[in-house]
Amino acid sequence: MHKQGIPLLTSTNCTGQVHLLVGSTPLIASRATKVLDAGAVPVLVTETATEELPYDLRKRVEEGVVRHIQRGWEENDLQTLGRQEVGGWVDTVFCALPPTGKSAQNLSVACKRNRVPINVADSPSLSTFTLLSTHTDLPLQIGVTTSGRGCHLASRIRREIVSSLPKELPAAIERISTLRERLWHASSTPSAVVAPQSEDDIDPSTQMNELVTAAPTEEDADQEKAKTRRARWLAQICEYWPLERIAALTDAELDGMLASYTSNPSSVSTTPGTEEAMGKKGSIHLIGSGPGSPGLLTVAAHEAIKTATLILADKLVPAPVLALIPRRTPVHIARKFPGNAELAQQELLDMGLAALHRGEKVVRLKQGDPYLYGRGGEEVIFFREHGYECTVVPGVTSALSGPLLAGIPPTHRGVADEILVCTGTGRKGEPPMPPPYVKSRTTVFLMAIHRLDALVSSLVTPPLDSLTASAPWPMDLPCAVIERASSRDQRVVRTRLGDVVRAMESVGGRPPGLIVVGWACEVLAKTVVPEGGWVVEEGLSVGIRSL
Repeated sequence: MHKQGIPLLTSTNCTGQVHLLVGSTPLIASRATKVLDAGAVPVLVTETATEELPYDLRKRVEEGVVRHIQRGWEENDLQTLGRQEVGGWVDTVFCALPPTGKSAQNLSVACKRNRVPINVADSPSLSTFTLLSTHTDLPLQIGVTTSGRGCHLASRIRREIVSSLPKELPAAIERISTLRERLWHASSTPSAVVAPQSEDDIDPSTQMNELVTAAPTEEDADQEKAKTRRARWLAQICEYWPLERIAALTDAELDGMLASYTSNPSSVSTTPGTEEAMGKKGSIHLIGSGPGSPGLLTVAAHEAIKTATLILADKLVPAPVLALIPRRTPVHIARKFPGNAELAQQELLDMGLAALHRGEKVVRLKQGDPYLYGRGGEEVIFFREHGYECTVVPGVTSALSGPLLAGIPPTHRGVADEILVCTGTGRKGEPPMPPPYVKSRTTVFLMAIHRLDALVSSLVTPPLDSLTASAPWPMDLPCAVIERASSRDQRVVRTRLGDVVRAMESVGGRPPGLIVVGWACEVLAKTVVPEGGWVVEEGLSVGIRSL
C-alpha cells in the first residue's frame, strides 16, 4: 500500500490547451471563466440545454468562446475533443457531477487510466488535482489549497495572506526584474544570473552565503566568481530586505543600487571639519538588534532607532526590526555579499563618519549583540580614533536565545555545566582551530553553516599537529541547527554530529543560523531523532509565538 504523498503545487501554462467541462452547475461556470483566463479552450459536455445553463456560462456559449455539446459524456470524448497535435486528447477535465454517482466515478477511472488530469468537485479521492484559491495581481500570483477539504477556509487564508502584503509589491517585482535584466546584460555571460526554475525552492546544494574567498578584481570580472557575485547580490536583496522596503523602490533608487554595486564601496566622502562649520557634533549609537524578533529589542535600542537621522544596518538584521524604522529615516543596508565583506564594512564606517561630521545622529544597527562576533569593538576603536565615542546598547545574542527558543537548555544539572560560544568562520574566511571535546559542555558555533562539512571534519578528526589536539568528538553527539531564531519562520533541524552535514544538504540552508552541539540538546526534546536521520521543526513553539 502506497503512503499518501504531499501534493505537488505547480503553476501550469495552459495556453492553447483544451479543457473538458462536464456538468452544468454554477461551479462549472466558474471553471469555464478560469479556463478562459488561463488561455485554454473550454469544451462543455452536459445534457442540459443551452438556455438552461447558468447565465454566465450560457452567455459564453452564445458568444462562441465555449463549445457546448448537449449529451452525456462518453469515454471517447477524452481522445476526440482535444488538440490534434496531441492526438486529439483533452488536456484536463473538470467534473461537477455528483461525486457519489456512477457517472463521476467512471469518468474519474477513465481519466486516471489514460493519465488525463481530472478535478471532481467535492471529491479529493476522485481527483488527481485540486485548484488553489488564488489572488492575481500580475506578475504576482498567490495560491492556497486545503487539498479539497475546506475551500471556504482556503479562501479565508488567502485573503489573510494578501492583506498582510504591501500593495505596491507587484510593481516592485517588475522593478526587481528590471534590475536583474540590467545585471544580466552587464555580465559577459548572462546565464550566470538566470533565475532558478523553481521560485519557492533553491537547490539545497547552493548556499546563498557560501564564501567566495577572493575579492572581485578586473582580472576575474568575466569569470565564474564575478558572475556568481552578481546573482548572490540580487538574491540577498530579495531575501533580507523588508518587503515594505522592496515595495517602495523607485526607478531612481534602482539606478543608484546598480551604480553602487559597480562602484568602490569605500568612496564615500569623509571630509573632516564639517561639524565645526555646522556648529554641532554628531553622535553614534552601536545597537544590538537581537536574534530576530522585534519583541526581543531592548527599550534603549528601540528609542535609538526611532530618533536616528541615519541608520546603517547589517545585512542580516531581520525585516521585522527594520520595519520599526520611521519611513523618513534614511537606511543603508550593508552590501556584504561574498567576497566584498571588508569593503562593505569600510563603506559603512565611512558613511557613518561622514554623517557624524554633518552633525547627524547615527545608529549602527547590528544583529545579535555588537560585541559577540559582531566587530563591535573594532567599530568603537574606529570612531574613537576619529574623535567620536560610541554609545553601545547590548542586544540579546542568538548564541543564548537560539537554544532557548529551540527548547535546549545550554546548562542542565548532571548534563552540562558550561557553555562555549565559538565562531565557525575566522578572519578572511579561514577556519578557526576546533575546540577540544568536553562531555559536560554545550558548544554553540555561530556563522558556521556555510562551512559545516569542514567544521564537522575538524571536530571528529582533529588535526594531528594541533597544540590543542584532543580525542575526536563522538559521531552520535546530539546537535541542532537553529535558523532565524525567534522569527516566524524559525527552523530547527535536530540530528547528530555524524549526520548533520547530510541533513543540511537535504533540507538546504536558511541563514542566519547557528549550530548547538552537546548532550543538552536532547534533555527537553519532545521528538526522537531516528538513527542516521534528522527531524525538522518549523516555526516558533506555541508558548513564544507572540514574540
